[in-house]
Amino acid sequence: MYGVGVPQVALACGRVSGVLVARGVAGFLGVPYARAPFGPLRFRGPEPVEPWEGVREAAEFGPTAPKRPYAPPLDALLPDPTVEGDDCLHVNVWAPWGPSGPASGPDAGPDAGLDARPGTGPGAGPGACLGSGPVLRAGAGRPVMVWIHGGSLVHGSNAVPVYDGTAFARDGVVLVSVNYRLGIEGFGVFPDAPANLGLRDQIAALTWVRENIAAFGGDPDRVTVFGESAGAISIAALLASPLARGLFRRAVVQSGAPMALPLERARRTTEAVAKRLGVPATAEAFAAVDRDRLLTAQTEVTSKGSPLLGGHSFQIVVDGDVLPSDPAEALLGGGPGRGFGGGADRSAGEGVAESAERGSSRRVSGRLPKGRGSGQGSGRGPDGAEVDLLLGTTAEEYRLWFVPSGLVERLSPLMLRLALRKTGVPSRTARVYRANRPQARPGEVLGALATDKLLRVPLNRLADARLRSGAAGRTYLYEFGWPSPVRGLGACHALELGFVFDTLDTPEAEAMTGPDAPRELAAAMHAAWVAFAAEGDPGWRAWDAERPVMTFGPGRPSLVLAPREDERRSWDV
Repeated sequence: MYGVGVPQVALACGRVSGVLVARGVAGFLGVPYARAPFGPLRFRGPEPVEPWEGVREAAEFGPTAPKRPYAPPLDALLPDPTVEGDDCLHVNVWAPWGPSGPASGPDAGPDAGLDARPGTGPGAGPGACLGSGPVLRAGAGRPVMVWIHGGSLVHGSNAVPVYDGTAFARDGVVLVSVNYRLGIEGFGVFPDAPANLGLRDQIAALTWVRENIAAFGGDPDRVTVFGESAGAISIAALLASPLARGLFRRAVVQSGAPMALPLERARRTTEAVAKRLGVPATAEAFAAVDRDRLLTAQTEVTSKGSPLLGGHSFQIVVDGDVLPSDPAEALLGGGPGRGFGGGADRSAGEGVAESAERGSSRRVSGRLPKGRGSGQGSGRGPDGAEVDLLLGTTAEEYRLWFVPSGLVERLSPLMLRLALRKTGVPSRTARVYRANRPQARPGEVLGALATDKLLRVPLNRLADARLRSGAAGRTYLYEFGWPSPVRGLGACHALELGFVFDTLDTPEAEAMTGPDAPRELAAAMHAAWVAFAAEGDPGWRAWDAERPVMTFGPGRPSLVLAPREDERRSWDV
């Protein structure tokens, strides 16, 4: 329909064939980066794929990690497809595609620009598929973006239609989306198994990208990781992990902040699931439990958990291996070779100009990218301070949870006071937020505080730490503020995803945005992400003492200096 022939590439483990998904775009779906993590490999680290003979078909989404759909009412807003099967550790790749193959040059073919390493390819034997692969010759290659999905580490997959990578490939990016283990399978804490298995999966996928992306026309030295919610928290952990160093050059952190739990605290959720199942809290015992029964117990234990009020949930943990220290401490306070100087307990406003008026902000002109650009990879492995960062949130993150559930209407002034006391919100901070919202209901005040406590303030502190330390990597901040008319969601958590991927026309995106979401805003936001991946510059001022933030809606994108600065400063007590 879109061209002649079936797209095909040669990888370290064998050849794969994809499908032409649009004019000039090929898709390769469900390409394995590790062996199926079940049977003897259950609760073990990701193992390299066995080489295969012939051509492996990659025209349909692969299996999703074991999970349950979102509970009502979120299931209607966040469709989460399930694909049955064990081979859940795989990637989808969308690549610019010409008549002869990957579009890395006018005469590029399926093997153009590639050199084979000795001992790689279909006949190289077990273990040859991870850590060795085709090499891109100098001067070729497109920017690469690797998407890590969110979903509280228990939901989501790379089969969600909103994450379709066609628009990125259309605009010159090789887009990769990653599946990883979820819930107890990926983030359980056991005495007889490695921790952070889901994070180890992500590192294995990034290693696969580095060794194989040249076959799709991508530049392994120009990789940008980006993710939202739990995917963004994962990326913050990857920034702090010595095992991920050198696997990416840039990172986009959307609506997630650096965080991880100590092993003993994280172990409580695993122990609660074990108690529900009536088995020991060991990987050996859990491996003998039926998958559906395990999912049921996991859901029952975590269904009441909340980032604001606590409760059982699955989290990335400080394990001394993948994560030697808490990412927040490492990135703010300087873990060995990883941090940005300063300290996690220092004021977020230190070194910031005192001229910003309390409660005020200034709109200034800011340019947005008109199209994609190019750049050359550094050829070295940057640490956390050298990675370019794009950080941001939506303006009303809380509304995804507070509005559909009815919490905004139910929360009384007394309940608000109790919640503020339980979560340790300073009384001075609460007074500032109340004063700025004289007509707001108690649930809206609590939601605004939660949005900033969990997301906006930590990301501002990260940007400030990099500025203080003179980090080599550039830092940019954004805020997504277009309010959805659907169910009163406003500018809620995850709303920006259809804009970033330029997939507003999908029914799944429309479930949150409605049919009339501004396409021009999506075009601007998507172009900014493309420009950041290509050049390290999304099209506005890098972070400085005046705190520039690019706001995407309401209205046209515009640069704002120190938005809601009185509220941010109120946390510095």
